[in-house]
Amino acid sequence: MHIQLETVLPGDIEKRSMELLTAELPHPLDAENADVIKRVIHTTADFDYADTLTFSAGACDDTVALLRQGGVTIVTDTQMACAGVSKAACRQLGAEVRCFMGDDDVAAAARANGTTRAVAAVEKALALQGPVIFAVGNAPTALIRICEAVADGSLRPALVIGVPVGFVNVVQSKELLLTLPVPHIVNRGRKGGSNVAAAICNALLYRAAGRTL
Repeated sequence: MHIQLETVLPGDIEKRSMELLTAELPHPLDAENADVIKRVIHTTADFDYADTLTFSAGACDDTVALLRQGGVTIVTDTQMACAGVSKAACRQLGAEVRCFMGDDDVAAAARANGTTRAVAAVEKALALQGPVIFAVGNAPTALIRICEAVADGSLRPALVIGVPVGFVNVVQSKELLLTLPVPHIVNRGRKGGSNVAAAICNALLYRAAGRTL
């Protein structure tokens, strides 16, 4: 059996991938959100995201403008997502990405209060100063706690990225976020993940830094 391989230079692989996925999109994308959707599809090879990613009005443009001002902290719910967010783009924009899940005080607080570490990590993040973007790709308990803090007025995040993956309270946590008057990017349904959360962050960072697809 002969398999025909496409010859692509290493530096052109991402560009070629974007060309292929753009040609296969099921429908045209809204211009404001297109690069975020494409970045997620590029990360997952899953075209369902063209229909399931949901954006509050102005979420992408407003976040990009905020990132360009500097001083934004991105808080992830996993070390994997934190590792996947572009540090070079963060440095260029004066942004910082943090994950508190492995902190000793977070583990201690979770044990003392009978919560998950994800909830304890959100509690720690509530004390952060300046604009904060929450990127949740794994833990619906983290997203639910964020929603509770938004609802009671103790948290006013710049953006909440709600893309946890799985089964227990995953869909419910996302739908809860969609009921709140907070800037958001949500993937409806069970799909998501730390890689998706990082991909969304990177799409916004790259646009703010002037990098195009």
